[in-house]
Amino acid sequence: MASTTSWAGLWFLTRNTTVSTTTSTTSLEFSVLKPNVGPFRLFSPYSLSHNGSTSLTQRSCKCSYTAPVSTRTYEFSDTSSEVELRLNLKGLDIQSSRDISVDTSDSSLAIRALRPGLPVTLIETNHLFDRIKPSETIWYIDDDELVVNFKKHDPDLKWPDIMESWESLTAGSTQLLKGASIYLVGNSTEINYKVAQEIATGLGYTPLSTKELLETYSNQTVDSWLLAEGSDSVAEAESAILESISSHVRAAVATLGGQHGASGRTDKWRHLYAGFTVWLSQTEATDEDSAKEETRKNVKDGRLAYTNADVVVKLQGWDSAYAKNVAQACLSALKQLILSDKKLPGKKSLYIRLGCRGDWPNIKPPGWDPLSEGGEHGPSWDRLILVLTRS
Repeated sequence: MASTTSWAGLWFLTRNTTVSTTTSTTSLEFSVLKPNVGPFRLFSPYSLSHNGSTSLTQRSCKCSYTAPVSTRTYEFSDTSSEVELRLNLKGLDIQSSRDISVDTSDSSLAIRALRPGLPVTLIETNHLFDRIKPSETIWYIDDDELVVNFKKHDPDLKWPDIMESWESLTAGSTQLLKGASIYLVGNSTEINYKVAQEIATGLGYTPLSTKELLETYSNQTVDSWLLAEGSDSVAEAESAILESISSHVRAAVATLGGQHGASGRTDKWRHLYAGFTVWLSQTEATDEDSAKEETRKNVKDGRLAYTNADVVVKLQGWDSAYAKNVAQACLSALKQLILSDKKLPGKKSLYIRLGCRGDWPNIKPPGWDPLSEGGEHGPSWDRLILVLTRS
C-alpha cells in the first residue's frame, strides 16, 4: 500500500430538519489523517433533509496530521474561559511583539518569527483541541517568552493541550464520555478488534471482544459454529453477550463483522444503543465525490444496520499498523458529537438504567412496552461521518 493519504472529508448527515447547520459548520472543522500525508480537501457539514435535498459548502486546505511544527518548547495552561500558550524565544533576537506573527482561525494556529528573509515557524496546527474566538486572541513578550492568550468558545471544556492529538484526545475524552462504553461495528471483525484494542489502551478502558467471549463460551471457533448451526445462531448468541455487557461502563467492545454478527442486523441493536457506536466502514471509492455519495446512500437507504451507529469512519483500504490512527479518528469524531449535545452520555446512562428497551433515542417513561409501538426504532438524530482514506 502507498504511504500517502489522498483526501479526507467530514460531514453531518441528519434526519432531523430542525438542526442548525450554521452552528455545526463552525464547530466541526477537523480531519484525521495518518502521519506525513499530502494535500486533502476538507468539507464542511451538510444537512440531509427528509426530501433528500442537500446543501454543501466546499473549501480547500493543505496540511498534515503530524505534530505541529515547533522549533521551541512551549508551556500550556487552561484557565477556565481562556487557554494560555508560552513559547520560548531564546536565541531568536525578538525585540517586540511586532516581530511576531500570530494567525488564528476558530480551529487553527500559526505563530512565526518575522526574521529578515524567511520567517521562522514556531508552531503551526490546523487542529486546535477545540474552537477559539480568533478576534479575542492577544499576545505579548514576557522576558524571553511569547505569551498567547486564547478565548475558548466552550469555557466548560477542559483542554489537555493546545492541539488535538492522540494524547490530548485520550486525556480529554474522559470528561466527555463520562464512563460510557464504545462499541466498534462493521464488516471486518479484525478491524473492529484492532481499533477497540487501541481505544481501550488509550482511554484505560476494558477491552472486550464478542468473538473471544463467544469462543470461550462455546469452546469452539466462530467459524466452526457457523458451519454447524448457521449465522442466525451466532447472531443470537452475540446478542445475548451484548445484553450481558450492556450495563458495563468504560469498555471498548469489538463486535463480530458481517451479517452473522448481531450488529449487522437491525433487530439486534437494542443493547448496542447502551454505548457510543462507531461504524468502521470500508470503501472502494476512488475519489471524494463517490465516497460522499456512497455514504449518503447508505444512511438514506437505511438497509444496512450499521447506519444506526452514532459515528461513521470510512476507510479506503486497511493496514493494522495504522489502527491507532483510526482509533484517533473515532475519538475525534465522538468528541465533536458529544460537544454538539453534552447530554448524550447522561442519556445513554438513563437508557441503561431503564433496561435498554430499544427506545433510543426517544426514551419513553418507565413501564413503556416496546411491543406497544411495533418494536425497536433506530436513531433519527445526527451522526458524524468521517471519511479517512488512503490511496
